[in-house]
Amino acid sequence: MDKLQELIAQIGTKIYYKGDLSLLQRPKISIVGARRASDYAKRTTYQLASALARRGCVVVSGGAMGIDAMAHRGAGAANTIAVVASGIDIRYPAINKELIASIEQRGLVLSRFEEGFRPTKWSFVVRNEMVVALGAVLVVSEADIKSGSMRSVEYALDMGKPIFVLPHRLGESEGTQKLLQEGKAQPIWDIEAFADRFGQSEPLDEFEVYLRSNPGYEEALQRFGQKILELELMGTIIIKGGKIYYQGE
Repeated sequence: MDKLQELIAQIGTKIYYKGDLSLLQRPKISIVGARRASDYAKRTTYQLASALARRGCVVVSGGAMGIDAMAHRGAGAANTIAVVASGIDIRYPAINKELIASIEQRGLVLSRFEEGFRPTKWSFVVRNEMVVALGAVLVVSEADIKSGSMRSVEYALDMGKPIFVLPHRLGESEGTQKLLQEGKAQPIWDIEAFADRFGQSEPLDEFEVYLRSNPGYEEALQRFGQKILELELMGTIIIKGGKIYYQGE
């Protein structure tokens, strides 16, 4: 509870939670980005979050579609904190309700809003501030110049948090490109090297590597049968669009 009290003092308001408060004790990295992200940004975010989780880090994001969801999934439910823009009794957006439920069970969900509060435009801004406050650094995977992610960048600059971005091609992710041009962010050229800044990697066994590759559900059933069904029942994996998403132990 000490870390929660510190966070309350830092934010200056009451905080509601579901899940494991011990995650606040671990090194934390904040990851944000576009809801309608490119396949490249989503895939790379998943890989980055997974690499950080293997080093004992907790990935903090906002529970939204796109980059947020991939950050949570890449880390695994047991290694992530979702900061939500609603009361903690409302799993928003609905498309992520299973993901948020798994984080409630094995990770941590935080909110500055009472139960029953439905998200509004301004509550997303408030959520973004808390996401940034929790992390030692802020990673912006992809962002347009006028976006909520760039508002998160403003918070990071005000708080003196280092900012990192994924490299993109010219004409893409103009918000993060502008940050690089202005010297306000550093690029992540190598995922493993970046993650090494925050801890030592734990090796994955072959089965976990397979699950983290987002294999097709039918293929996985053919190869591993009952083991896949058991993990699905336990919530260790979720099935979406015919693919498996690993949620962590």
